[in-house]
Amino acid sequence: MSIGSIALAKEPKQRFRDLDGQTRRFIGKAGVTLFAVILMVGFLLPLVFMGVTSLKTEDQLANQQILPKTQATVTITSGEFAGDHDLLTVPLPDGTSSSLALVQPGRESSGFVDPADPDVLIEWEGRWRTLEPSYAIDPTFENFGRAWDRLEFLRLLRNTGIIAGLGMAGTVISSTLVAYGLSRFRMRFKGLIIGSLVATIILPRFVTLIPTYALFSKIGWVGTWWPLIVPHFFANAYNVFLLRQFFLTIPRDLDEAAEIDGAGPLKTLITVILPQAKGAILAIALFHFFFAWNDFLEPLIYLSGRRDLQPISVGLYEFLGLYDTAIPLVQAGAILSMAVPILVFLSLQKIFLGGIDLSGSLK
Repeated sequence: MSIGSIALAKEPKQRFRDLDGQTRRFIGKAGVTLFAVILMVGFLLPLVFMGVTSLKTEDQLANQQILPKTQATVTITSGEFAGDHDLLTVPLPDGTSSSLALVQPGRESSGFVDPADPDVLIEWEGRWRTLEPSYAIDPTFENFGRAWDRLEFLRLLRNTGIIAGLGMAGTVISSTLVAYGLSRFRMRFKGLIIGSLVATIILPRFVTLIPTYALFSKIGWVGTWWPLIVPHFFANAYNVFLLRQFFLTIPRDLDEAAEIDGAGPLKTLITVILPQAKGAILAIALFHFFFAWNDFLEPLIYLSGRRDLQPISVGLYEFLGLYDTAIPLVQAGAILSMAVPILVFLSLQKIFLGGIDLSGSLK
């Protein structure tokens, strides 16, 4: 083989499987972290856009400005150039640029002053209209106050809190009792009952929408909160399944010990099972609270003619119809509607994330 052939020979490529274990683990973790960051950014971008838009005026939005900013001005209180003047970014002879106040606009030359020394006139040769304005961040927090008043937010907050709170209490109590019975008691056709219960999870809610509406209309519940609250006192298949699986991980020895001490089934549930399952119970409580807070279809159907009883989801929809051109105002209203669920989750996240553990009392 000639020397030229040796020089042109390519070095063999190093494959991933040929790397040492530490390097492969590092690359794997870096890939997972990068994917998680991209996913997080994708989820947070709409929220960031919503927050920034809610702080803009309609003029700032129309000018397609990314941040809520307006052209900076300066007020000169004394001297020959007293008054309000626009700040422009002016290039200086030394190659730098500075924000100067335009006091004598002209066609080919203009007069500027430095806001720090307004008595000294600076002559600049050129057309001032070609200069870039100096901008200042100017968020409009008044949008939140206007949205609060026009949404009648306290009324919507009260209605949503009552619907979500009572429904949450109903689903927690009923789901806990049903899950306890299915996990601890012997009964005929238990497998069929559990299978039928799980099968209802995949049943779309739209399938039962018309029959349930006909039933509630027949008994006079349309136009009230009852269709949004009472059904949750009859358990939820998903919540029952979650709690049952959790209860099954709690050793029955604890039940037998409580029975030896004279505790009945209800006392065993309260004193033995519930303390071990507080994480799972809190989880289903939060799941239902967030579901009820965001539920739109059923409140729209049952409370369409009762504006005084409507929750935040329907109220925000009507608000959008009234102020569809005032986008910053609508975004401010949307952020107000998100505030309570976010605060609830942040205040309970430690219990929620740390308490739910399918290892039960063996944690």
